[in-house]
Amino acid sequence: MNTTLMDEEWALLTNLLPEGWRELARKTGAMQRARGEITSPDVLLQILMMHLATGLSLQQTTARASLLGIATITDVALLKRLRSSEKWLRELARQMFEGSRFSYTTVQAPAGRKLRAVDATTVQEPGATGTDWKVHYCISLPDMRCDFYQLTNAKGGETYKLLPVQEGDIVLGDRGYCHREGVAHVLRQKGDVIVRLNSTSFPLICGRNDAAFDMLLRLRSMAGRQPREWVVRFKAEGGPWKGRFCAIRKSRTAADVAKKKILRAAAKKQKSVRPETLEFAEYTFVFASVPRSILDTRQVLELYRARWQIELCF
Repeated sequence: MNTTLMDEEWALLTNLLPEGWRELARKTGAMQRARGEITSPDVLLQILMMHLATGLSLQQTTARASLLGIATITDVALLKRLRSSEKWLRELARQMFEGSRFSYTTVQAPAGRKLRAVDATTVQEPGATGTDWKVHYCISLPDMRCDFYQLTNAKGGETYKLLPVQEGDIVLGDRGYCHREGVAHVLRQKGDVIVRLNSTSFPLICGRNDAAFDMLLRLRSMAGRQPREWVVRFKAEGGPWKGRFCAIRKSRTAADVAKKKILRAAAKKQKSVRPETLEFAEYTFVFASVPRSILDTRQVLELYRARWQIELCF
């Protein structure tokens, strides 16, 4: 890439950053003084992003930076820079989160509530041919601070039951956390969840007679792309527990992408896909225990999308 094109793309990227991001580097100690080849916050952030956003090792990053003419720096020096930049990067992430559509200005959590996102990732030791460990990780939003983590062996499943919960917590989780006993664990601690529903592993009930709640039947009744919700319950220890089935129809493009992903995964495992599975892929639907008086249907679905921030942490 020639220098002119690289400068143009960097200018485009920095326009997305919060105002005063360079001054913030100095205030937080990331750029206390210019040393060696690191002459500006721009140079520092380019190298850090090269390492953090592309998966390059420290040695690969320093080699790439030298080859591109950005800076000449050792991997040890880069590691020190990375450590001193923690406060800077965290504050940048916080400001960008608050300025996004997922900020508390659009989805306001009431006083006394704490928004958290939980997920797990696998770790392989050098030379290993499979997963060795699993890291269970939880962050608070919007500051993206880790407030809990636990290391288990490869068989440690994703579950809310590992998570310490305080009264008023609202915990976002993907389908891996869609287990009744795990959700009940959060509710027993007087917290709340917004969790992506698995259509087969989380049976819901409704009505006075605890009739089975037919998710697909309700989804088919939705017209257009307006969100809808239904009052539901689920059975678990200490229950039944009340909640809301919140759903919205995806755009045609998003639905097609989701269906192709399902078909590719099934083809790799040489399995067939049920027609109902492909039909479910046309919708986004979650279980929410947060009362409607606090978050309406659209706010629940918008807030769930903020769960993606934990993927950025990984």
